[in-house]
Amino acid sequence: MTTSHGLAGRREWTGLAVLLLPVLVLSMDMGVLFFAVPFISTDLAPSGTQQLWIMDMYSFLLAGCLITMGALGDRIGRRRLLMTGAAGFAAASLLAAHADSAGQLIAARALLGVAGATVMPSTLALIRTMFHDPGQRRIALAAWGGALTGGATLGPVAGGLLLAHFWWGSAFLIAVPVMALVPVVAPFLLPEHRTPRAGSFDLPGAALSLAAIMPLVYGVKTLAVDGWSLPPALALPVGLLLGAAFLRRQRSAEHPLLDLGLFRLRTFSAAITVNTMAMFAMMGFTLFTSQYLQLVKGMSPLTASLWALVPSVGVGAAVGLSGALAGRVRPAHLMAGGFLIGAAGFAMMTAVGPHSPLALILTAAGVLAAGSVGTMTLTAEMVVSAAPPEQAGAASATSETAVELGSSLGIALLGAAGAAVYRSRLDGALPAGLPADAARAASDTLGGAVAAAGRLPGRIGTDVLDAARSAFTDGLHVAAAVGLVLMVAASATAHRLLKHLPAHAAPVPADRAEPARV
Repeated sequence: MTTSHGLAGRREWTGLAVLLLPVLVLSMDMGVLFFAVPFISTDLAPSGTQQLWIMDMYSFLLAGCLITMGALGDRIGRRRLLMTGAAGFAAASLLAAHADSAGQLIAARALLGVAGATVMPSTLALIRTMFHDPGQRRIALAAWGGALTGGATLGPVAGGLLLAHFWWGSAFLIAVPVMALVPVVAPFLLPEHRTPRAGSFDLPGAALSLAAIMPLVYGVKTLAVDGWSLPPALALPVGLLLGAAFLRRQRSAEHPLLDLGLFRLRTFSAAITVNTMAMFAMMGFTLFTSQYLQLVKGMSPLTASLWALVPSVGVGAAVGLSGALAGRVRPAHLMAGGFLIGAAGFAMMTAVGPHSPLALILTAAGVLAAGSVGTMTLTAEMVVSAAPPEQAGAASATSETAVELGSSLGIALLGAAGAAVYRSRLDGALPAGLPADAARAASDTLGGAVAAAGRLPGRIGTDVLDAARSAFTDGLHVAAAVGLVLMVAASATAHRLLKHLPAHAAPVPADRAEPARV
């Protein structure tokens, strides 16, 4: 239990381990599924549209339900919400593993998204409740960030190893024992906390939140993957209009899901702003890194995921170092420096070519991730510490929603920029006499070029492959340059908006915080 000096004791630290388990599993989910898709396609024979929904339904519902679940946890109790969500996630994982049709699997993925939306806001809010000492809370949040990034790194590796020995359902079963454990041990190790006199739950606001976020995420992701088409293009303005309606509802509701006054807190708004910018740059570039390892260097997905573990060493060191320095260095300086390190990683990426040594892109990825992830841990602390304790769930959910939107926008816009450069560079670079179908496939994506080159004889296939890989790295350079600019902008923004915070201090509580200047 917490000591008389406000320091967390053995129970709180053991409880933290319980909180990290669902975070780890949740962040592994998409990476594990990546390897399962070819096996699912063979077994369930989904249509092209169904396969997209199998992949995307989870992230759509997760993003759409975050704010609702954060506010719900503040009202019914964060431990109760986490226990319910973990049990639901385990049950939905079982349904997904044993689905015998594409429709059943899509439905199970939807349930996984709803259940998964309970985890992030609940765990962050409970850390806020359990760790009152700022130093201990920084350590706990660093561990939380480590579980999040570690799961994302380990997911593809775990998926590849499982599917090498078992059927595709094993990719979902990995979550069952971990999530089923949470409701069993949580009552003994985690405190319950709910907002006193929170008022009635804003059901119209919850509906508007879901209705606004889902079209935005759908539109951005679909345009990024499939290019221009009318339905996702129309989804974006629809989402924005519904988002405006949601904000209007929150201003007028007696008991809103989200107190918009939080955004007047300088620390809160600054943390969300720079975190969203960083996620835009990082996640937007992740796709280029994975494609480079597989399609330029010719690695299998499992081999590429194993090599991707190398940069995580630097990430772990950066998270620990940022936590150690957080009590000694002003947050503005620490975060500005972290983002500049991330910018250095992007600068290194601009030197990567088709024949560059593997060490270059791995080192660049490690520097980029180390600088960015360390600062993201600090922003998580600022979000949960700046908000009043009774609004910690809603505040955490707002931050995670911004992260989801920033990630989706980064994948869409950087992906679109890279694709445009790829097509531009490849135009006129393909060898003469290339069959029309091979030329179309090569001009579409690097994956299409690799597949087309494999069907072409001798020198002509090699020439197609060389031209496509060179065009792809040109697109990678443009995306890296955009990421560099964003990281420098995030550094300047963090320094400007957080310079009021001294070292050795937690973010100022909401009732004493300086309003944001706009």
